[in-house]
Amino acid sequence: MKKTFLTLALLTVTLSLVASCVNRPKTTEATAVEATEAQQADAADLAPDFELPDLQGNPLKLSSLRGKYVVLDFWGAWCIWCVRGFPRMKEAYAKYKDKMEILGVDCRDAEPKWKAAVNEYELPWLQVRCPDDKLQALSSQYNSEGFPTKVIIDPEGKIVKVVVGEDPAFYTFLDELFAK
Repeated sequence: MKKTFLTLALLTVTLSLVASCVNRPKTTEATAVEATEAQQADAADLAPDFELPDLQGNPLKLSSLRGKYVVLDFWGAWCIWCVRGFPRMKEAYAKYKDKMEILGVDCRDAEPKWKAAVNEYELPWLQVRCPDDKLQALSSQYNSEGFPTKVIIDPEGKIVKVVVGEDPAFYTFLDELFAK
């Protein structure tokens, strides 16, 4: 009985506080704080920049691709779902390569295995290799919880969508995005 009474009393106080906050008029100070928070949120939406070696060993920076949509494709030659998704990725790339770039980010492969896989599967888009010592940091920055993970970044460098797994919704999203 006491627990029920305490719960109801706590709920009443909480609702009263929420109502007073919602009905409070905004002040210039509150507006300035909100503007700062909005700017921080915009910065948080930006894709973290990184630089990794491409197939020729040259450094490639993600930010160098701004101006087009970019799809980061976190994959590995050992990942059966990554490999099974390549034909559909090739179709999407052929269809939208004038509007987007794909940047394949190889994970957990030795360099020779990675290069052999790019050749074997005839992957026509840009490729970089993420060394094992950088993988955990890069994966956490992009919420890459599994493979493949595809991250769509807009021309201004903001993350638009993250798709984990070989999900048909990724291709539907691209069709809708580029139909505009």
